[in-house]
Amino acid sequence: MENQVTLVQKTVVITPDGHREEQEIVAIEVPYTVALNDRDIGTSMVLATGLEEFGAGFLFGQGYVTEPGQVREVLVCPEGRISVHADVDEEDEPKEVIITSGCGGTGRISREMLEGAFDPLKECTITLAEIRRFIRQVLHYSPLGGQTHCVHGCGFWADGKLQAHYEDVGRHNAVDKVIGAILMGKITARGAIYTTGRLTSDMVLKCARIGIPIVMSRTAPSSLGLAIARRAGVTLAAYARPDRVNIFHAPERIIRAGD
Repeated sequence: MENQVTLVQKTVVITPDGHREEQEIVAIEVPYTVALNDRDIGTSMVLATGLEEFGAGFLFGQGYVTEPGQVREVLVCPEGRISVHADVDEEDEPKEVIITSGCGGTGRISREMLEGAFDPLKECTITLAEIRRFIRQVLHYSPLGGQTHCVHGCGFWADGKLQAHYEDVGRHNAVDKVIGAILMGKITARGAIYTTGRLTSDMVLKCARIGIPIVMSRTAPSSLGLAIARRAGVTLAAYARPDRVNIFHAPERIIRAGD
């Protein structure tokens, strides 16, 4: 059973015409420590949903888990601990990480993730009609953004339907939950990811490293996010709306109906 993720807070609204009391829905941000094979790796502030997926995805971003099939079990303790058991080589020294533009602790990626060639992507295409359904369904299944104005939504589309959707106070966390679902074998990387957060370098990098060929956002990419998409061959689409999308790189994977 998921933890409580919101609370109701009384506020006072002040305007030139006077003041009034209102009630606002507030997202609950809590710390969770992620452990790999009983070794603490790091702590992040998260929305307490999709915690198993977050634990696996967090370890991917830190460079400890690298591919599906390695994660054997994920256990979530309500007191604030996510224990991931995976078939990976044990290392005594912590990974060298780069601090990025992220928040909540997951704006950190291992340096080795940034270096080296990219594996071939799991090829697929998506139509504009599918993008319309995709975005609308992500926003429908992720209501906390509109209720709290403090939460990012993220979804994954494959084989003509929405396969997964997650929310979090951090845009990186929401993407990590999708990546965690791939690592745990719940979904395949052969599809499209959509996030309400901007596409900075680490966001695009994690998606490319796990093999997602189409990366879309409601907002904008950064220059380094675009550079990584070019290196990896990722289709990078921004300002995505139900009836339009602005493709920054590799437009061939997004097709109009009838093309």
